[in-house]
Amino acid sequence: MMSQPPISRFPVPDLASLPSDIRARIDDVQEKAGFIPNVFLTLAHRPDEFRAFFAYHDALMLKEGNLSKGEREMIVVATSAVNQCLYCVVAHGALVRIYEKQPLLADQVAVNYLKADLTERQKAILAYALKVCERSQDVSDEDYATLRRHGLNDEDIWDIAAITAFFGMSNRIANAISMRPNEEFFLMGRVPRTR
Repeated sequence: MMSQPPISRFPVPDLASLPSDIRARIDDVQEKAGFIPNVFLTLAHRPDEFRAFFAYHDALMLKEGNLSKGEREMIVVATSAVNQCLYCVVAHGALVRIYEKQPLLADQVAVNYLKADLTERQKAILAYALKVCERSQDVSDEDYATLRRHGLNDEDIWDIAAITAFFGMSNRIANAISMRPNEEFFLMGRVPRTR
């Protein structure tokens, strides 16, 4: 039997050694999820960056607005696939499946959103996100006009770009440190929960 590979190229701190605010955040997510997502453990190696990362993450991903939680996660999956970030595709794919209650959707979005079971609005959101991801210098007034035709406003358009950019950073860190996805993420949202 193969041994489990490390979750990062860098040391993972002992939970007891962490600053109290970081430990509280990790305890909270463990209580909600039933496990500790590896991103929390790997980023705890650098406490100041951990705090900054999750503050910006929460500002983008937990806010109220015209983009649903599922749509925000679809942006992460589609752009993380382009950036070849296994951790983010797997972890955020689980959230797409859960929020959208569609077990096939995250895989479709990761491979080719144009063939996915999405609305035209969602396809427009992902087209713009992928343009920001790959060719942000080409963003034009026409992109804004297209999104407005789908009921999105300028704050939504900012959110799409900011989520794309933030996870572009996250993807690169995850790849550089070889952050490994938790096995729990692979199965989440794929089959109905038994009661």
